[in-house]
Amino acid sequence: PALAGGVVDDLVRPAPARDDAAVELSERETEVVRLIALGYSNKEIAARLKLSVKTVETYKTRSLEKLGVRTRVDIVQYAARRGWLRTE
Repeated sequence: PALAGGVVDDLVRPAPARDDAAVELSERETEVVRLIALGYSNKEIAARLKLSVKTVETYKTRSLEKLGVRTRVDIVQYAARRGWLRTE
């Protein structure tokens, strides 16, 4: 039970985000992260960018690692801080 509690805590606790200014995403990683933040699925992103779903998943994984985040919600929060969700 003690071990299980620690594992559950790690899964529930949000990962600390890295300093946005210190993170450098490639142009393609940025495109994928923006589209994820806008609510597109991996399949939709793949079709839009003319990539395979696996390639989109790879860009997503690399981006999550670079940003120090774990979930799509974290990606949306990152995009909001960057001003990527504004509609003008």
